[in-house]
Amino acid sequence: MEHSLIIARYGEIGLKSPRVRSRFERKLSSNIKTSFNCEIDINQARIFIFPENFDEAIAKLAKIFGIVSFSPAISTHSNYEDIEKTLNNYVDELIEEGLIDSNTKFAIRCRRVGKHDFSSQELAAFAGSVVVKKLGCPVDLSNPQLEIFLEVREDEAYIFHEKIKGPGGLPLGTQGKLISLISSGIDSPVATYLMMKRGCEIIALHFDNEPFTKPKSRENFELIVDKLKSYSSGVSFKTKIVKYGDYLQKSKEDAPEKMTCILCKSGMYKIAELLAIDMKALGVVDGSSVGQVASQTLPNILATRENISVPILSPLIGMDKVEIEKIAKEIGTFDISKINDGGCSAVPRYPETKADVSRVKVAKEDMDYGMEIKKAFNTIK
Repeated sequence: MEHSLIIARYGEIGLKSPRVRSRFERKLSSNIKTSFNCEIDINQARIFIFPENFDEAIAKLAKIFGIVSFSPAISTHSNYEDIEKTLNNYVDELIEEGLIDSNTKFAIRCRRVGKHDFSSQELAAFAGSVVVKKLGCPVDLSNPQLEIFLEVREDEAYIFHEKIKGPGGLPLGTQGKLISLISSGIDSPVATYLMMKRGCEIIALHFDNEPFTKPKSRENFELIVDKLKSYSSGVSFKTKIVKYGDYLQKSKEDAPEKMTCILCKSGMYKIAELLAIDMKALGVVDGSSVGQVASQTLPNILATRENISVPILSPLIGMDKVEIEKIAKEIGTFDISKINDGGCSAVPRYPETKADVSRVKVAKEDMDYGMEIKKAFNTIK
């Protein structure tokens, strides 16, 4: 079917004040134009997109934050004669695509903006009669097999039958920068995605734990970053990598072994804090979910985050593994995270699950924590 345009819709942007809404609309428009070649007109909570390549546009719009749904549409003039002619041609295309026949239960959904010589109900009844006259198929407003939408604005009418789901959220780049701790696992990519969905620009920070992890871990991380970058049209997605093996080795040698995971996570937060200050980011993101692993019990969360001066955001904190995996599958990172990378051999057999902050401070002193953090931070590339 040859479409005239794509009509996209946003959600909570419409709840903002006129000034903020205008700024968000401009950013959303910019992100769309960065993603593919097109012309854009935004009018009354609708984004009218005229792309050079419709297939490319449809694929890209499904990954642009701020868009709730979108519909490839054809346009015509908003009078009965032109609507009837265009609707007849549209139904011919639907027949050719096998989407409607004489037995298909259908409904017309009409939306009218502005003043016209007809009401929405009158236009819907007229359009329905056009389809019935052409095919004789039954109308079913309660449980239709196919919905045909008519949207009328001033002198233009738009016809479409699809509402393709977008990711929703806020336009990327409207909420400032965050440092995101991303491993090759399932959780942290999902946490990063969710903060991108809230409009945050991401600086990905990965800790290379060799020799306690294998090179496959970093390879998987790079594949995950490629997936996340596909959602970042219009905004940069920077990547930073820390050589962290020496820090872990020092932790194991000079502090109680059961503290290794606590000191590991604490060091990650501290390095992320320093990077946030250096890059003018407003906080840190991680994939913590209460009780999921040893370092994520409530006492350990408290102990690992002590003396951190920037906010640490954990969007998965109340989710279970099933919920997290569902999102990972939807965004395309799950299969990558499931690739066996050998895990981390630094994890002690019996890790601390109820860390006491005072004992953690002593362990930090024993390993010369400040100096080791500085050394690790200087390896960032």
